[in-house]
Amino acid sequence: MTTSRKPVEVTPSRRAPRMEALATLPVFFQLAGKKVIVAGGTDAAAWKAELLGAAGAEVHVYSETLDPAMEKLLLTGSVSGSFVHHAKEWHAGDFEGMALAIADAETDKQAEAFFQAAKTAGVPVNVIDKPAFCVFQFGSIVNRSPIVVGISTNGAAPILGQAIRRRIETLLPLSLAGWAGLAGRVRNAVLDRLAPGSQRRRFWERFTEFAFSGREAPEDDRRVSDLVETVARAQPAGQGRVTLVGAGPGSAEYLTLKAVRALQGADVILFDDLVSDEVLELARREAKRMLVGKRGGRQSCSQEDINDMMVSLARSGKNVVRLKSGDPMVFGRAGEEIERLKDEGIPVSVVPGITSASAMAAELGVSLTHRDHAQSVRFVTGHSSKGELPETVDWSGLTDPATTTVFYMGARMAGRISARLIAEGKASNTPVVAMANISRSDEARWSGRLKDLEAGVQDLPAGTPILIGVGPVFGMLRQVQQAVPSELKMAGALT
Repeated sequence: MTTSRKPVEVTPSRRAPRMEALATLPVFFQLAGKKVIVAGGTDAAAWKAELLGAAGAEVHVYSETLDPAMEKLLLTGSVSGSFVHHAKEWHAGDFEGMALAIADAETDKQAEAFFQAAKTAGVPVNVIDKPAFCVFQFGSIVNRSPIVVGISTNGAAPILGQAIRRRIETLLPLSLAGWAGLAGRVRNAVLDRLAPGSQRRRFWERFTEFAFSGREAPEDDRRVSDLVETVARAQPAGQGRVTLVGAGPGSAEYLTLKAVRALQGADVILFDDLVSDEVLELARREAKRMLVGKRGGRQSCSQEDINDMMVSLARSGKNVVRLKSGDPMVFGRAGEEIERLKDEGIPVSVVPGITSASAMAAELGVSLTHRDHAQSVRFVTGHSSKGELPETVDWSGLTDPATTTVFYMGARMAGRISARLIAEGKASNTPVVAMANISRSDEARWSGRLKDLEAGVQDLPAGTPILIGVGPVFGMLRQVQQAVPSELKMAGALT
């Protein structure tokens, strides 16, 4: 029998530091209309000059000779700034009035001379590919101007930085630039029409959903002004809302982009024991985090206490995220919470998550509906509301050899589940698998036969969430493991 506890705000010890140590400080220079000096006419210098010009700078290039790339750049000009070519070597007096100084030097002696001249003039300096003579560095850039993302590995792994840039490029649609520009144009209307706090945040959440939809930003600002009015009417000042968010099985990599945006927009997060710290770390730093742990057989918050807290917080104007492990709509008691919130007239929405059964299949590399073995899949609770084996389940139906069955929260009932299935006619040698802490660093698994399920589950970490899969598809598990190349096994060990 479980005992009840009240929701509590997490202690500081559960939170990560507000800011870990930084290898370098990311800053953004405003260069529009300012002068910068570039020493060298090489291809590398041309690339830096083009960046500076794109930022609106007046770029003074000092070089007696020009490589083709620099020559072409000076001929075609800049999309935003301008170029001035000085067909000579630089001198100390050329640094006066410069905002930045960049050079491509062949030798360390030349690099040091340029570095010292810039330092004496008080101008931030970068000598390309010579970290010892740099006070700032260029990172990889994702350009969705006015949104600009800079990535730095502090010179340790440039190729990794480029890979990160490519990953971010896939996440940020090209149309985002238009939406960012539109945001700047409607900002005053938002400030004038919407109240500070939840109303404004709700607008920007909706705006962000449009921005990441892949659609082009509307050219008519009045359409966005209409959205301002819609939000003002839909969520009056002083009224909050609740979003039920699926946190997935554990790893933050299983979160959806929509879930991350919900966490970033929350005032308060009510989260379960099973939600990992790495998921919580993606939330808005100012959001209050309240632990409302619900674990089978342990001291837990009552569902009524959780419902009362959601209602109270939303009525006080807070945007509340109810963060649940897995998917809220799969054994997450979301139905009870949605019903209560709707009865109270509080806006509620749902962001689905990766349910544990899907994550289990992915981690094992086994399809739950492999067409040679299973034509259906069932998700079944491992215990009733009274903590016993659920009697409302069609146990005889679960013996269908063409069905894969996944039991949630079945650790304590493993022996009874096995016995009941066998008694109903399920073959005792049916392949089964049990997994604990799916997708987490301490993931553990056992595979065997249905008749050995109870003993197998006992080998897994006690007190952890355990999923049990039953069906012929899990007989493929050994084949899959044997087919994995040795180098991939090594890679898995590293992760």
